[in-house]
Amino acid sequence: MRTAFDFTPLFRSSVGFDRIVDMLENASRATAVDNWPPYDIARAGEDDYRVTMAVAGFSQDELSITQEQNVLMVSGHKAEEDTGEYLHRGIAGRTFQRRFQLADHVKVTGAVLENGLLTIDLKREIPEEMKPRRIEIGSGGTATRRIEAGKQAA
Repeated sequence: MRTAFDFTPLFRSSVGFDRIVDMLENASRATAVDNWPPYDIARAGEDDYRVTMAVAGFSQDELSITQEQNVLMVSGHKAEEDTGEYLHRGIAGRTFQRRFQLADHVKVTGAVLENGLLTIDLKREIPEEMKPRRIEIGSGGTATRRIEAGKQAA
C-alpha cells in the first residue's frame, strides 16, 4: 500500500532517510487509534522531553517501561479483581501497551509514578563526534602537502 505522498524528491537529495519514509507510510496505515491511557508529550528543554501518562489505579509493579533501539514501550497489566457487582464501571483498569518512536540518540533518563501520573523523562544526547565542529582553513597549501606526503608513503 502506497501513501498519497510522493517521496521521490526526498530520495534525490538525501541519503539515509529510508526509516523516516517507512515511519510515515506505517503511520498512514494505522487502522485503529487507541486513545487509552491518555498521555502528553512535552518539550522540557532544547534536548529534553517528557511523556506523561494518566495511569490511575496502576501500581509500580503493574507497569513496565522498556526501550529497544528507537522504540519506547510502556505497558500495564492489571489483575482483575472481583470485589462485587458493579452498577457502573467507569474507571478503566485494562491491560495496555503504548509505543513511542524515538529519534536517534534519545535516551530515557528517568521515570516517576506519582498521583496516578507516570512521567518519563527523555534526553537527546548527540555524541561528541556527531556535533558540528569548526574546520580551520590553512594557508599556503599545507593541507595539500600533507595529502601528497601521505600518497608517497603508501
